[in-house]
Amino acid sequence: MLSTYGLCSAQTTITKAFNDPIAGETPSYVSINGTVDNSATGANTTFNNAALTQGAASATVYSTPTSGEVTTYPGSTLKMIGSGNTIFYKQSAAKLEITGLVTPDATLNFSTNNGTYISYPAAFGYSETDTAQGTFTSSVTNGNFSGTITISADASGTLIIGTKTYNNVLRIKSVQNFNLTVSSFPVGTVTNTAYSYYDSTHKFPLLSYTSANINVPAIGMNQTTTGAQALNETFLAVNDFSAKKEGLKIYPNPAQDFIEFKGQTENYSTAKIYSLDGKLIKTSGIKTGKVQVSELPPAAYFIEVSGNKKAESSKFIKK
Repeated sequence: MLSTYGLCSAQTTITKAFNDPIAGETPSYVSINGTVDNSATGANTTFNNAALTQGAASATVYSTPTSGEVTTYPGSTLKMIGSGNTIFYKQSAAKLEITGLVTPDATLNFSTNNGTYISYPAAFGYSETDTAQGTFTSSVTNGNFSGTITISADASGTLIIGTKTYNNVLRIKSVQNFNLTVSSFPVGTVTNTAYSYYDSTHKFPLLSYTSANINVPAIGMNQTTTGAQALNETFLAVNDFSAKKEGLKIYPNPAQDFIEFKGQTENYSTAKIYSLDGKLIKTSGIKTGKVQVSELPPAAYFIEVSGNKKAESSKFIKK
């Protein structure tokens, strides 16, 4: 139900200046086909997830909470909707805290004691345990919850995801253990475990995995939900434009005003441009044989073309 958001510096350090999500951001995520392997631990390790493949688009949207939402979840400054969940955050110079969590299974309101999501800065070896407390509601019962959240940067090294390899990757692990009570009587537990993988050039995690369990024995409820997603960029090719095999080429690179197409353009109808962190920047038709890029800030981007043929992509520089 939870996943950590942030970015590492060259020394794989998560900082507020580089990592804190901002209202209006919409990182481009996709769901994952396959099982994420989170077993590697320690420094200079390899996170081998070469068997993962791209699933459906799974957009994440950050926005400013409404006044009503701030009243419900006091102190909230940011709202995130993604993967079927809504998370409310409180941002400060030192940390990002959870004020509310809305999932298909239950709603947790951290109004009594906010829970730490991440403290800044965070590098390999970082670890902390925070207490959290509030109220919960579900389709079967309502009550209070209290417990701990343990966050740690427990591993670093090389991440292999699909056909791509990323170096200098930092993994953040978060474990939430909450006890549920109704009228002061213990009724069950909620346990959330999340893993998120960051490198030095992307603001948001390259790969995220979550596992959430809610256990209420009195009503025979013991439900576990898992999910995984990755930045769309992780499945975009970084080598030579593979559509060249079909007789289609892009030029110039670097580009200033236009990306042009030469060759069998009839097989492709749409071009999409992504930032390196996977955010969709622009969508354009390519029937004219070119896509205007003059309005883009100077940076590196991915351009993906699709149509009758399998979508193909390439990296280009806007100067």
